[in-house]
Amino acid sequence: MSINIKRRSYFLIFSFIFLLVPILARAQSGSGLEINYEAAAFTAPASLEISADAVTAAANLPWEWQSLTPIYEYSLTTAGLYDPSRPLELKIYYPETNNYLKQIFSYDFLSKTWRPILTHDNPREKYVTAATDSLAGRLVVLSNPDTLSVGTASWYKYKNGLFTASPDFAKGTILRVYNLNNNKFVDVTVNDYGPERDKHPDRVVDLDYVAFSKIASPGAGLISVKIEALKTIIPAIKKLTPQETSNLNITASSAVIMLEKDGRVLWGKNENDSAPLASLTKLVAVKIFLETKPDLKKVVTYKYQDEKYNYAYCQPWESARLTVKEGETLTIENLVYSALVGSANNAVESLVRVSGLSRDQFIAKMNEVVKSWGATSTSFVEPTGLSPENVSSPLDYAIITKEVFGDPLIKKISTAVKYTFKTINTKKSHTLTNTNKLLKTGIYPIVGSKTGYLEEAGYCLMTRVQTAIGNIIAVNFGSPSSAANFSDNEQLIRYGLRLLKK
Repeated sequence: MSINIKRRSYFLIFSFIFLLVPILARAQSGSGLEINYEAAAFTAPASLEISADAVTAAANLPWEWQSLTPIYEYSLTTAGLYDPSRPLELKIYYPETNNYLKQIFSYDFLSKTWRPILTHDNPREKYVTAATDSLAGRLVVLSNPDTLSVGTASWYKYKNGLFTASPDFAKGTILRVYNLNNNKFVDVTVNDYGPERDKHPDRVVDLDYVAFSKIASPGAGLISVKIEALKTIIPAIKKLTPQETSNLNITASSAVIMLEKDGRVLWGKNENDSAPLASLTKLVAVKIFLETKPDLKKVVTYKYQDEKYNYAYCQPWESARLTVKEGETLTIENLVYSALVGSANNAVESLVRVSGLSRDQFIAKMNEVVKSWGATSTSFVEPTGLSPENVSSPLDYAIITKEVFGDPLIKKISTAVKYTFKTINTKKSHTLTNTNKLLKTGIYPIVGSKTGYLEEAGYCLMTRVQTAIGNIIAVNFGSPSSAANFSDNEQLIRYGLRLLKK
């Protein structure tokens, strides 16, 4: 019995030393960053180093946010092992009261961009927290001056459910609303716009009667609240100054944001320059195929010749393809999904073969149609995008996007996150996954999407996003990496959304 007690005492002393490490490190650095963790997270003592850089102006910070703290760098080293199932708690103090949306941002060294971390704000104590399993990183606390997160809330009767009206967050966003007087909270979905900030400058949200009743008596009328976005954060939108515009960090060689309904260019970078467009070609090929009015349920037979066309431009192992063999049968619908969701090059050639047009006629039709749409800098020599001689410009492709998505089936297929089917005669199962990471996050109301990559083209991406006053189309060509590709496109989307704020 005495041995067990002694072992437990040693364990408690060891645990206390572990918990003391981040406090000592904070005291040594004099910073407002603390890193807390469980003793059991490490198998040997960990050493924490923290440094703070007060200079944030030239740090490539997101242009729609303002810095509340210095940029911190931290590093935890240990001779033992770290258990990532026991996350570290980041705790960063900000210097003064701030009622706007706050986020801890972490620097992604691969894409050279700042990424938000799901953050919890404690406005009365003036600190934010977040969890991470990264033992080193660069952090900063930013505030969005257009999005109120601390203030008051009232109630209204509309849908009689767990809903809220917000002037800052897009419909579908899930918010957690805390009553600051009793710390009760309720999770609600944004389903309406309001309250009007010019009339109620400190009103964060208005809650549906049912939701309000979960955290306060309706007789209170007005309560003090804070909110946190649980599902996603859509930043508020505002007109940008020239300085803010220059802070866009688009690594792509060319890009554009276009308002779909009138073709207005909201922002551009070499948007008229022609360059290879890689698999973005496939949207045009599918559009031409669907104009032949095919029966999507018709069963067709795969032929090896379909993929042989691909090998004129790449080695067999380099081509994204649907793994089917000569003689296997599948539906035309399976092929269309494979072409767009899986970006399968052989599936595109199969569609060309069963279209009723010769291959030369099909490619000629692709060129003819895009020219009639006004995409005069666009040219195709084959239907998949494997050839670097398939060229377009971001503005041309935005015009093409507007026309292609007049077909609701293309909209449905291009935004499918996953598609599964079985071949008819061999019963072999296939699962296709969309390569657009922005689509998978659910952050933006995406109503059209296509990725592309070719060594000569770099990484390319088109995303079509729904807004209250019309769709915006964001296109970037020639991003240097996959991570940069999505970062570039996301910046374009967010910039476009802000410009369209009424």
